[in-house]
Amino acid sequence: MIHPTAIVSKKAKLGNDVGIGAYTLVGDNVSIGDGTTIGAHCVIDGNTAIGKACTFFTGVVAGSRPQDLKYKGETSFLEIGDNNIIREYSTLNLGTGEGGKTIVGSNNLIMAYSHVAHDCRVGSDCVIANNGTLAGHVTIGDKVVVGGLVAIHQFVRIGMLSIIGGCSKVVQDIPPYSTCDGHPARVYGLNLIGLRRHGISKESIHALNHAFKTLFNSGLSPKHALEALEKDGRLCKEVAFLAEFMKSSERGVAHSCRVS
Repeated sequence: MIHPTAIVSKKAKLGNDVGIGAYTLVGDNVSIGDGTTIGAHCVIDGNTAIGKACTFFTGVVAGSRPQDLKYKGETSFLEIGDNNIIREYSTLNLGTGEGGKTIVGSNNLIMAYSHVAHDCRVGSDCVIANNGTLAGHVTIGDKVVVGGLVAIHQFVRIGMLSIIGGCSKVVQDIPPYSTCDGHPARVYGLNLIGLRRHGISKESIHALNHAFKTLFNSGLSPKHALEALEKDGRLCKEVAFLAEFMKSSERGVAHSCRVS
């Protein structure tokens, strides 16, 4: 299943039923899991491990050197899980620094021309729409939707089950379960469709709605809003996760759209 024009290193490790398209290059230190298909004109290089049943479309570049001036050729890695779809001309870089890793989970759809930079952590069941751009050290939780043409600043965290509207500029952490949009991105409320789609109970959604009002629309400072939330007594596991995310933020969390 390897096209005769493809150049595949004899040192690369290929699983069963792997397909390699025309004019694709596969480097020495690459491993590709069973049933994965790599399209035409792709470059898979570096210390790159790809899981099972992934589909890479035309022109994907995975495992290239990080775009980081600090990188001096150290041994670093790219790990991609199972059942991922990576569309045309997307780029995924190695980590930076000795032992650095860029990690992509499983069951993700990364659409055309997207970029996953060095040392990013992308969870599972995510969608990154066309031209989604992740700077270095970005962390994306599970079940996140990143709209087209979104740019995410380095070291920003995107909380699980959040959705970011297209063309947003993300410079601070995006809280889990939220709908965000804007330039810079602001919090508009709960991601109700996503919460319902993924089976979050009505009780938890009501508790999250109350928590969002307290955290983002009460006029309280983040510290005082968290204190009020913890005293309220509605800390289901989702609200507790949201509160812990807020507390652990280093870049700060995106503000409400109601804050001028």
